[in-house]
Amino acid sequence: MKKLVTVIFSSLLLLTATVGIAQESKGSWDVGADLYNRYVWRGTDFGNSPVVQPTIEYSVGGFAIGAWGSYSLSANTGGTEADLYMSYAFDSGLSFTFTNYYFPVEPGNTGNYFDFSNKYHTYEIGASQALGDFSLSGYYYLNANNDLYFEAGYNFKQVNLFVGAGNESYTTDSNFNVVNIGISTSKEIPITEKFSLPLTGSVIVNPDKEQIFFVVGISL
Repeated sequence: MKKLVTVIFSSLLLLTATVGIAQESKGSWDVGADLYNRYVWRGTDFGNSPVVQPTIEYSVGGFAIGAWGSYSLSANTGGTEADLYMSYAFDSGLSFTFTNYYFPVEPGNTGNYFDFSNKYHTYEIGASQALGDFSLSGYYYLNANNDLYFEAGYNFKQVNLFVGAGNESYTTDSNFNVVNIGISTSKEIPITEKFSLPLTGSVIVNPDKEQIFFVVGISL
């Protein structure tokens, strides 16, 4: 059933993207990298170390396809990740995503990227809707234990407030619980007249795991 959902969702996403691309003149490539003091995702800390997170993406119209990774700057490789994704965003603020998460145990040593079983790969579908300063999103793992995650966000002046809840791998007992409450903000640090360095910071609380995280990073 989940394989059928994957095929249907991916086909609809590609079909929608094809229609959108046909209406656009040309696309563009983008490459970037973020540097954070630690990698905290949906209320969970990955790797407990500073990370560099590269991105490369091709986009045309509302369609985007790309690769994103996270690599520890220490000997701790627990948070190593190399993902592929595609998404389509409508002018209405509605967007859909399909993500292939890949978690090699030790980069270059163990793990097998071409083993597409549940051991190394996780497939996720997601949908988001922006409603002015509000946003709602939901995500579902297709090949895991019915993992669900929902998040609501609100932009208020210079900050973003967010709260997220999930089950299974997101929580300590697999029951549905709030796992991600926080506030984030950002600013531009002028370097030259034509270049500014974006700086972002977040305070994140995970009530389920009784943890608090302070995250700061720059984007290139």
